[in-house]
Amino acid sequence: MTPPFSILHFLLLGRGPGQGPVEVQRDARIDVIRGLALLIIFINHMPGNVLAGYTPHNFGFSDAADVFVLLAGVSATLAFGGIVEKRGLAIAGLRIGARLWTLYIAHIAMFIIVCGVVAAAVTRTQNPVYVEAINIQPFFSDTFSALVDALLLRYQPSYLDILPLYIVLLAGFPLIYCAARRSPALTLVASIALWQGAVGLGLNLPNAHAAGWFFNPFAWQVIFTCGVVLGLGVQRGVSVPRLWWLDAVALGYVLLSLVAKVSSGNPLGLAVLNDWFDSVQLGTDKTNLAWSRLMHVLALAWLAMRWLPAGGALLRPAIGRGLAAVGRHALDVFCAGTVLSILGQIVLAETGFALLPQLLYSLAGVTLLVGLGMFLTWYQSITLSGAREMRVSAQQASPSPR
Repeated sequence: MTPPFSILHFLLLGRGPGQGPVEVQRDARIDVIRGLALLIIFINHMPGNVLAGYTPHNFGFSDAADVFVLLAGVSATLAFGGIVEKRGLAIAGLRIGARLWTLYIAHIAMFIIVCGVVAAAVTRTQNPVYVEAINIQPFFSDTFSALVDALLLRYQPSYLDILPLYIVLLAGFPLIYCAARRSPALTLVASIALWQGAVGLGLNLPNAHAAGWFFNPFAWQVIFTCGVVLGLGVQRGVSVPRLWWLDAVALGYVLLSLVAKVSSGNPLGLAVLNDWFDSVQLGTDKTNLAWSRLMHVLALAWLAMRWLPAGGALLRPAIGRGLAAVGRHALDVFCAGTVLSILGQIVLAETGFALLPQLLYSLAGVTLLVGLGMFLTWYQSITLSGAREMRVSAQQASPSPR
């Protein structure tokens, strides 16, 4: 356990209890939680799906998207922070650039596939409503301009807006990480100031067919920055302190959000909270990231760090291994899940939103996504194993020096 004084030392100066970065082992909690978030996103991206009524956003202020972005910041730090420390910012920048290119190509490919799926559905059903539901009518009315806007990330159909956000946030990672190395606390203050300044001034990136990006990067960067700071703490060897009062505050806030979401009106009966309960029950601001969302996801993160077992304990049950496989291959599963959810919207609508097709399609989709994650994990293992065997064979075949 790291003493509170060391936590303060880390927050102010970015230094851990040791002399430098520590060797970080893969934390199964990140993979398992991210895998669960991806499956929840798949369910939530099918409006009218009965199962969406039982996903976390109905019982708290934040949802799977907040968790996904927070973990993106943690993962970026664990993936690229060590490269910055060992090989410098230039080499890390090249690695980040390669990852950005992969994300960009994945987004454009997903955009084209979704447009093809919707076009096929409209042709087959003679129902143009699907074009409007997913906001791809610009693609059919002016294909050339829509493609140009999509390539510039200025056009984002519904449900295709998370990857562009991640691209922008990852592009800003080197600046955020270098600032956090010097002072995580000041970096968080600057991040919050940028967020609140953008909200006050109405700043957002342009969207050719909407008021702005659905996920305003100037706002959502604060969750990503919190993730970077958490990842930096892991990298510096800072462990979570046992602060029972903070456990109580986090749990209390989570329970308050639960009561607020499942109740109607003001369940506490305090007149001063009437307007607040009305606002959060109508829905927290997702585009500009309401304070209630940020505090909720941070409370969940604290409780997860304090009470979920670290190491491989979560991988013992089969469900944990399945979720971890999904989380380890987040990009592939997210892209597949997005296409499946768009297709699911069409299937659910064509079957009149009957309960049985909803349940069967949701079960089939989750099974396919978990199967994809497990297949990619298996394929990765045999590929890495084959590469190691080839290196050993090459070393044994090379002539020994005399």
